[in-house]
Amino acid sequence: MKAARFHGPGDIRIDDVPEPRTLPGTVLVEVEWCGICGTDLHEYLEGPIFVPPAGAPHPLTGETLPVTLGHEFAGVVREVGDGVDDLHPGERVAVEPYIVCGHCDPCEQGRYNVCQSLGFVGLCGRGGGFSRFVVAERRWIHPLGDLGTDVGALVEPLAVAWHAVRLSGARPGQTAAVFGTGPIGLAVIAALRAAGVEHVIAVEPAAARKNKAAAVGADEVIDPSGVNATEAVLESTKGRGADVSFECAGADAVLRSAVLSTRAGGTCVNVAIWGHEAQVAMNDLVFREVAVIGSLAYAGDHPATIEMIANGRIDPYPFITGRIDLYDIVKKGFRELIDNKEENVKILVRP
Repeated sequence: MKAARFHGPGDIRIDDVPEPRTLPGTVLVEVEWCGICGTDLHEYLEGPIFVPPAGAPHPLTGETLPVTLGHEFAGVVREVGDGVDDLHPGERVAVEPYIVCGHCDPCEQGRYNVCQSLGFVGLCGRGGGFSRFVVAERRWIHPLGDLGTDVGALVEPLAVAWHAVRLSGARPGQTAAVFGTGPIGLAVIAALRAAGVEHVIAVEPAAARKNKAAAVGADEVIDPSGVNATEAVLESTKGRGADVSFECAGADAVLRSAVLSTRAGGTCVNVAIWGHEAQVAMNDLVFREVAVIGSLAYAGDHPATIEMIANGRIDPYPFITGRIDLYDIVKKGFRELIDNKEENVKILVRP
């Protein structure tokens, strides 16, 4: 089968690879749609990062580059391995793309998303969604019911957002501020609305992204290039600050603004993956007892995310800004997202 594989920075090739085979307890999924993630872009531009480099195989997969990319995918069950009796060929499913050890302390806590040997299908080996078929363990397969697989490919990024909102403790009637409205920031806004948060403030300088923030549910959009964002959030909240805030940009100035915009005793959730060591003014936390917590990916969040899409609490379609074929993945996918990032949210690839 054909697969888009990462060979090194700026080097993604369409290669011929063997089709995977089911083992006991696994499911063969024919991928119909796979989204291009910001993590994929970082690998393309700066990698290997999550992809294990030559000479340093991943501890669970034993693989190194080149690897097949793609971890935001959904498709149709084509075959089930021995011991799988609750799924049947033809069912539409989304795949939670984890590779975990199952026995470290985080795994035993149920925090398998921070497994000490954490890996992802589509980054660390075991195939990926930019290929026709993927085999995954049954525990990672989530039925979509009547939802289409294009929507199914958005379950993964929306689950990232729902996980962050869940960790924040956001409740109906509260106010939230989201700093940075790239794909994950936009998903956080949608998840906050699904959680019943009363007032959602987005902070974003790019015109196209400001419009998207409003489209997915932001009540108010602040442009930090024209005003002091913290002062604007405080004014909007009658001087209290937001009950919860979300840093989705990975920038020192943005993190400080998010912390200072958070209500005394409130919570600031860092969702971004940083490319450098963050500079944090600790007294900004101490003097108002603001809690800063980290949020990574998801753990047990796929079923709730699928349910929210199915019952209309989250509308996934505004997130889809392109659909392409596998052979166009570099020019119309990766380069489009890099060169025109403000106009795009999620480009789906049909392998």
